[in-house]
Amino acid sequence: MQIGLIGAGNMAGALARGWGRPVLASDGGSGRARRLVEQLGGEALSNAEVAERADILILAHKPYQLEAVAEQARGHAKTVVSVLGGTSTETLQAAYPGAEVFVMIPNTPVEVRRGVTVHVEGPHSGARNEVLGLFRELGVVVSVPEHLAGAATALSGCAPAFLALVAEAEIDAGIRHGLKPWDAENLVIETLAGTAELLLLRDRDTLALRREVTSPGGSTARGLAALEQGGVRDAFAKAVDAVANK
Repeated sequence: MQIGLIGAGNMAGALARGWGRPVLASDGGSGRARRLVEQLGGEALSNAEVAERADILILAHKPYQLEAVAEQARGHAKTVVSVLGGTSTETLQAAYPGAEVFVMIPNTPVEVRRGVTVHVEGPHSGARNEVLGLFRELGVVVSVPEHLAGAATALSGCAPAFLALVAEAEIDAGIRHGLKPWDAENLVIETLAGTAELLLLRDRDTLALRREVTSPGGSTARGLAALEQGGVRDAFAKAVDAVANK
């Protein structure tokens, strides 16, 4: 199966490195497509050439470029997968009326095959299993109806940035108390990674994990109380609202 990428920015690079196979790629003149295929194998081509030769065409350009790119690619593409933020299935189908279209919203951990991809449900037929299988190589795929895509994106697509901010805040707090930056980073980031593994082992039971760590009246209980008083739940609710309600 030949994968084609129109756009060779951060998300395209994360996908390609996750798949780890030669790709066809194009860009708007930045040279990133050439650098990507030098790393993974494949060819840097024009948009039309990528669309013509790819079995699955991944749209990873800027959302505002949809119509301009489609003018060059739509006569050739048969299966089109959009990873463009804020682009509905209806809009994508209008741009590529002769193709089977998919809206997939991956997050950047696809690069290390620990990603989560939101699949926006649509009237798929022939290529559904092939497309979903391709993204399952990169981690978990969660299918949602289109009206929930914004909320799902906030929980996965935006979450690496949210969690990086949480880690940064905790690292800064540790440094303020005298820890060396490297030690603070190691403590926080490795703890995040280990906690994710432990939650999977505990059947995703966040309350059970918190109770394992929290002794009545102990240091963890005091820290959790401070987080609640600081509005951590409300802050995350507002972050999800800001994404989902756009």
